[in-house]
Amino acid sequence: MRKPYEKPTIFKLHTGMMNKFGSFAYPLSRRVRTEIDSIPIKELVEKYGTPLFVFSEKTLRRKFREIKQAFTTRYPNVEFTWSYKTNYLDAICAILHDEGETAEVVSEFEYEKARRLGVPGNQIIFNGPYKPKSILKTAIKEGAKINIDTFEEITDIEEVAAELGIKPQVGIRLNMDTGIHPQWSRFGFNLESGQAFDAVKRITYGGQLELCGLHCHIGTFILEPKAYETEVKKMVEFAYRIEDEFGLKIEYIDVGGGFPSKNRLKGVYLPPEVAVPSIEEIADRICSALLSSLRPGDFPKLIIESGRAIVDEAGYLITQVHATKRLPDGRKGYILDAGVNILFTAFWYHFNIEIDRNVTGPSEPCILYGPLCMNIDVVDDLAYLPPLPRGTNLILSPVGAYNVTQWMQFIRYRPNVVLIGENGEVDLIREAETLEDIVNREHLPERLKLKED
Repeated sequence: MRKPYEKPTIFKLHTGMMNKFGSFAYPLSRRVRTEIDSIPIKELVEKYGTPLFVFSEKTLRRKFREIKQAFTTRYPNVEFTWSYKTNYLDAICAILHDEGETAEVVSEFEYEKARRLGVPGNQIIFNGPYKPKSILKTAIKEGAKINIDTFEEITDIEEVAAELGIKPQVGIRLNMDTGIHPQWSRFGFNLESGQAFDAVKRITYGGQLELCGLHCHIGTFILEPKAYETEVKKMVEFAYRIEDEFGLKIEYIDVGGGFPSKNRLKGVYLPPEVAVPSIEEIADRICSALLSSLRPGDFPKLIIESGRAIVDEAGYLITQVHATKRLPDGRKGYILDAGVNILFTAFWYHFNIEIDRNVTGPSEPCILYGPLCMNIDVVDDLAYLPPLPRGTNLILSPVGAYNVTQWMQFIRYRPNVVLIGENGEVDLIREAETLEDIVNREHLPERLKLKED
């Protein structure tokens, strides 16, 4: 059978050429991956289809233990709390709770999910800018750590506390200048303007709440460890100001998360191995700043809310080539069965792209499109791959953070998710959606139903 004619296109390749940043424009060798944690890609695809998210329990536990060791060897009083918004699949959360992490949530949905998994209320940290009174009532009853975000929230908690006859312990969220741009100023009370001090006065004079903690989350995917050093020093200084002026003891310093994974952020030309600081360096900055700023004998609890740095590298997405076309600019375009509907972080990262087999032929620049009927459905616009036959599986990583929480049921169903256990077990931890899952909550008025002839 003859292959369809394809008009030849000539364009200049820059294989191995260095760009102005001193890094190679394209990888010099093709990366092939035939298995994940000794489980063949072929077996996973045959049983669960594509697209398919795959999580490695072994990697997940290892990454958490690396972070735990980095901090606990530098500071004597640390609590690790799992950021639910990063990945709230039951199996992922259960593994991290098994490792000793508490739960950090930012909504009533996440709070209820943590409780459903057996996390006691007094082991939940409740953050976020929107906390309805109904869930505040539950959180206060159950002794959760509530970090206040707005002045209105102070009033809400006071009213709920009065109704329950409880004087809850609370923290406040701060935002500050740590040299990171853009500065996150949306959440919490600004430190430099005096707004945070006004919040402390408001809580103190109200007399219905007990302020015992400070929380700050300076941003996400922070590549400058010194920013954490600045954050900690400012938080400790503010804690002692509160203690000296109001006699309140700050029992915990919650520095949030934002630690980067070994992913390649768009616009950063250096490889992650060079651009991304190690967790050891981040921990050293935080703990050294804390120990050098504290008064003798004072060791408040240090709370770490890391999410991405733990789970991102434990996640893979297997996707299959459905079709190929030559674009007007000469590049090849591949249509995959996975798009930005399930890979939301494709807007910000260039993933590692591996092929499930050796493929012959010259590599060339190409674009990886998803299956959606939307022009923005681009998985990668800087890929460099050999000619891929239809049915070739690509393995994208790291994709463990934020994708299965931000994915959308848009145009296509959301796919299967599996977990490879430490002993090689493969468990389906989330089934692919069906039409029934989507329409289950819909109600079609009788008058709109199609009438049979």
